[in-house]
Amino acid sequence: MTRRGSWILAAAVLLLLAGCGGGTEEPGPEVPEGTETEGFTIEGNFAEAMIEAKSGSEMSGMAIFAETDGNVTVTLEIEKAPPGTHAAHLHEFGDCSSDDGKSAGGHWNPTTDDHGKWGEEHFHLGDLGNIEVGEDGYGALTMSTDMWSLGTGDDNDIVGLGIIVHASADDFTTQPTGAAGGRIGCGVVVKK
Repeated sequence: MTRRGSWILAAAVLLLLAGCGGGTEEPGPEVPEGTETEGFTIEGNFAEAMIEAKSGSEMSGMAIFAETDGNVTVTLEIEKAPPGTHAAHLHEFGDCSSDDGKSAGGHWNPTTDDHGKWGEEHFHLGDLGNIEVGEDGYGALTMSTDMWSLGTGDDNDIVGLGIIVHASADDFTTQPTGAAGGRIGCGVVVKK
């Protein structure tokens, strides 16, 4: 778990207890560093992805996906990443075996829409957006949607997909990837 990994699990618990209202790309609840979450039981449907370094990077991270009342909220945090803006996407394969992350395939796009920015006219269901990483190497992103499911086997099921953190920002226009650059982190969404 990352240095702030304990708060991400606590945030998932709080989101589930609060019914996880809407909103996109808002910071999760602030839980003091070092807060232990052992003993909590997460009620409901959730999945996680442990993100490992790729392409010679040193980054690591974790994503928690929690489903409540038909909405799935993802809270993604990364550390030891290069400062700046980094795109994050869900990719079509839950395979992080290659050193460059390309084994995860292309963007997950079950609706066969054009790439773009989430919530605008065109976007892939796997287009998460950009993460701002500070000088300390830490960055986080939280968003919620009713367009995903967890463990249903439906076309919008995200379990078993890859999650990729890219070297550069998503420009939201270049097709089909947003010119986000190489893959510096990769994880697999696993149902818990």
